[in-house]
Amino acid sequence: MNGSGLSHCELYKYPRNVSNFTDNVPKEKVLCTRGWEYAQAAALQSNYVTEWNLVCRDYWKIPLQHICFMTGWIVGYVLLGTLCDWLGRRQGFLLSVSLSGLLGVAVCLSNSSVVFLLLRLSQGAMLAGVFLSSYLARLELCDPPHRLMVAMVSGFFAVAAELLLPGLAVLCRDWPVLQAVATLPLLTLLSYWCCVSVFPESPRWLLATGQIHQAKRCLQSFSIRNGVCLSEDIYPAENLLSEIDMAYPDDTQPHYHSVLELRSTRVIWRNCLILSFTLFIGTGIQYCFTRNLHRYSRNFYFSYFLRVLTGALACIFICLSVNRFGRRGILLLSAIITGLSSLLLLALTQYLHGGLVLVLSVLGLLFSQALAMLTVFFSSEVMPTVVRGGCLGLVLAAGCVGMAASSLMELQNNGGYFLHHVVFASFAVLSVLSIMLLPESKRKPLPDSLKDGENQRRPPLFLSRGDDLPLLCTRHRASDYDPENYSRLASATRKMLSKDSSPYKVAVPAHLPLLPSDGSALSILKEEALDGDLS
Repeated sequence: MNGSGLSHCELYKYPRNVSNFTDNVPKEKVLCTRGWEYAQAAALQSNYVTEWNLVCRDYWKIPLQHICFMTGWIVGYVLLGTLCDWLGRRQGFLLSVSLSGLLGVAVCLSNSSVVFLLLRLSQGAMLAGVFLSSYLARLELCDPPHRLMVAMVSGFFAVAAELLLPGLAVLCRDWPVLQAVATLPLLTLLSYWCCVSVFPESPRWLLATGQIHQAKRCLQSFSIRNGVCLSEDIYPAENLLSEIDMAYPDDTQPHYHSVLELRSTRVIWRNCLILSFTLFIGTGIQYCFTRNLHRYSRNFYFSYFLRVLTGALACIFICLSVNRFGRRGILLLSAIITGLSSLLLLALTQYLHGGLVLVLSVLGLLFSQALAMLTVFFSSEVMPTVVRGGCLGLVLAAGCVGMAASSLMELQNNGGYFLHHVVFASFAVLSVLSIMLLPESKRKPLPDSLKDGENQRRPPLFLSRGDDLPLLCTRHRASDYDPENYSRLASATRKMLSKDSSPYKVAVPAHLPLLPSDGSALSILKEEALDGDLS
């Protein structure tokens, strides 16, 4: 009765003709359906709830299942993120795919709720490794102008998968069949063991960790597939492989890093902490907005599809704005709108019209999802390559903690919802202040070493074009000198000496002979100067 005013057996009631899943289930158990797992009973003949009668007194096992699943993702992000920094992106991906596929098959064959919880926890850890390693590999293979679009493509695929999931549930009818269908694509990814070209190792990570021979082989395979000649017989001084040999000695030994080295850093650790806190807010505050949607429709699919559609709109918003206005500016805007929407709902819900509450809830849900997506992308850009897996794993783990907070509320039957809303609304305001301390990564190369990550500085908020001040700008006359090119410098010097308008004209007497090319030029000049012939 606490929080919602209804008992656990009266939260959702379905008519008897919704589905034939009620034939073998007592009536009092049918009326105890709760949460999205219960709502899917309309599409499934057998689900997690009806299989082991997890209703009424056992209702707490349903949110516990989600908490265990999120705990698995947290553990997977932390451990497998560091593993990707030690073994590489490809090895981490293949290991995660193999184990997640096997665990997915085991979940289909689980015979008790306890075994189901343990298997789901383990599978969540492996799925976290699949997501993290593939995200890192995509990012590190892209140049700066295309990093955002490639990252957002994965977001659109995730939205498409969520849209297809209810249809798959209707077609499968039983939860073991649905679990098997969801596991099948993971098993097909095992073919990447044989096809190295489909999922190659990141050459950026190989170079950053000092694995020079492997990096050269990887770059050679890229050049062959792209039709680019990297033969050292042609322009050896400008050849990429020759430049690698010049930059790295032959006795270079691989050197790996871990997130524990962040203790000796200042900028990287601060950025990691701020982005973790921001993602925690972006994922945890979504429950405050989705809960307001239940008052307009108790149908599970209304809030589900509305959340998915706002996620698609968030991806489109990021694609259209981030490359134009910068990562930090759009992240700050998303945090401001999320915080304002949450504060208005917290203070004025009982005074606002129902339509305004719906608009604020949808707006807050939209920008909170944009905040979460952009935080993940921003984290992958500002973290150095040698510890990018571990740092991004810490950030994503904080996001999973925020997602698990909604299940904690359901575990208490929303008894502490008001405190939950107050805490996350306050944190949203605090995140606005902390985002201003972040650097800007727009059109910048990815940092590779810890030193590169420490050299990132916070730019001014409104002066993004090189801090230009038009009223104080001084127009300098174009100089003929180019100190970066010796040949142009020499030609510019000859032009200046030949100009008649030079401010200091050097008068050369007619009897002064041409300076010889040997070392006697300096002595001749000294003798002429002493004789007074040089004016």
